[in-house]
Amino acid sequence: MDVIQIDSRRQVAEEQGVELGDLLVSYLRQLDVEYVFGVPGGAIEPLYNALARSERSGGPRAIIARHETGAAFMADGYAHHTGKLGVCCATTGPGATNLITGVASAYDNHTPMLVITAQTALSTFGRGALQESSCTGINTVGLFEHCTRYNTLVSHAEQFEHKLAAAVMTAFQAPAGPVHLSVPLDVMSSFSSTTEPSFDLSKLLNKPHYVDNEALDALYEELVTARNPILLIGDEASESVGSLLSLAVKLGAQIITTPHGKGLVSPYHPLFKGVIGFAGHESARKALLDPEVDLVIAVGSSLSEFASSGWDQSMLMNNRLVHVESAETNLTRSPMARLHVRGHLESIFENIVERLEHEPRLTICSVDDLVDGKKSSQPAEKGKHFEVMEPEKCKSDATPIKPQRLMAELPKLFPPCTRYMADSGASLAWSIHYLHPFDRRMAGKRDAHDGLYRTCLEFASMGWAIGSAVGAALARPGSPVVCIAGDGSMLMSGQELTVAVQEGLPVVFVVLNDSAYGMVRHGQKLTGAEPVGTELPFVDFSTVANAMGADGYVIQSPEDLLSLDINKICSQGKPTLLDVRIDPEEVPPIGMRTDALKSYGQSEQDCD
Repeated sequence: MDVIQIDSRRQVAEEQGVELGDLLVSYLRQLDVEYVFGVPGGAIEPLYNALARSERSGGPRAIIARHETGAAFMADGYAHHTGKLGVCCATTGPGATNLITGVASAYDNHTPMLVITAQTALSTFGRGALQESSCTGINTVGLFEHCTRYNTLVSHAEQFEHKLAAAVMTAFQAPAGPVHLSVPLDVMSSFSSTTEPSFDLSKLLNKPHYVDNEALDALYEELVTARNPILLIGDEASESVGSLLSLAVKLGAQIITTPHGKGLVSPYHPLFKGVIGFAGHESARKALLDPEVDLVIAVGSSLSEFASSGWDQSMLMNNRLVHVESAETNLTRSPMARLHVRGHLESIFENIVERLEHEPRLTICSVDDLVDGKKSSQPAEKGKHFEVMEPEKCKSDATPIKPQRLMAELPKLFPPCTRYMADSGASLAWSIHYLHPFDRRMAGKRDAHDGLYRTCLEFASMGWAIGSAVGAALARPGSPVVCIAGDGSMLMSGQELTVAVQEGLPVVFVVLNDSAYGMVRHGQKLTGAEPVGTELPFVDFSTVANAMGADGYVIQSPEDLLSLDINKICSQGKPTLLDVRIDPEEVPPIGMRTDALKSYGQSEQDCD
């Protein structure tokens, strides 16, 4: 663009306002959003022009993904680890459709995300324009309808601010989730009637904290009269986890987490009995089956299949359950619960903890009491207080390396503040069961976005962790980020490694390399299915990483792993890939899933 064009543009802007792309970026700056993740294209060019101008002035800037799905995964990771709005964008047609898997994952993850897609110019609708995706073409607004919480076409510049405000407010409502604005090329490049945002979105998002006082009183009575309570913590309890841990300590209540929630609780907590559900721990199952347990408080969990051991009625889904949620939709999963409590989770449990300080019916204990064994069923020992399967394999020196040993060693090698993202597949099962971040926080105030382990378990998209790790690294500069993925995931989405290279992010990609879709292969064996479609060609991912500009290492034995210079890896300004040649014969802890598949298949046969 030459000087005459720039001067002309400035004159128009002064007279008519700013382009909608610039106005959108001003709103993102208002929300303290730093990055917009996406892939550029002709129809979305006005937004990228605005982002280029914004970057020059120190405002939000573009992070260029290699695939639009990866962009959505990155926005998911950024949003989760900052509490801010995740933003991703794509051009019209295939750019928009490529976003859908990542947006659907954010929908199931309850991640607040603004999705901006382009359309061809309004005047071309219905005429077969290149990549037309209007209601007369490949209707992308229609395609996003069932994986967003707000979804609309902006057909006129005058609609833009109101629809943007409605979308962003909806993204943060409970349950949070992605919202979608589809903006035609000519609308995004048109001028607004104002040069500044008309609304203060940060104030609009500052909502009062509602609590059902009657239900809160009932919850308090349940807690103080329970003989042997259990707290079940899901990932949506992150805002209240400090108060929940304080509550557990005061009551001497056992703690269990869902697979999603495991990163919120120290595995060294004397009350922690492990993870329930998919790839969970026998100690957690035993705790829930204990007939002496008379109360189970589930907090921040949708109680989905993997979080409830397949909706097991003997363990969890019965009238011992009290379900505490901020999202009404989560409560629809537990109609059998004897009490539902709705409201802001941190407000609820801060109130409970404060009231317990003055409760004459209880002997309140401390962490020191628990360690000394004064309020627990048995004296606490140093280390973990839950059971894993085949613990001897966590110490095995065998080559190829056992995945159990790999997972046990990672938290010992990396700093305590390391965040782990686990991708779908066998790596998910191995990490849920055997990877335990070195977190020794027992109680007290916590950062709501400080969980050390995260996965995408509901929609379970392969490749999610690869993009999410990039977003997390941008969200938390200085904190190590480890992405655990299988070779199948890397072949599907591994190109996003180059985003970490380009941005200078020291993300560590740990690839479980067994030349197979491992979870599927073992699942077929366990269910008696035909062994088909699981073999992958051998790939030297360390060489691939080197070719992409990252450092690559081959790990075949525990000795190879322990010889790594982790301090150097975490401090250098580029990513590292560990190509871990795991023992392919080790069966991941996926029994809950395979048992369910067998039972569903048997049920279908019974109906024939």
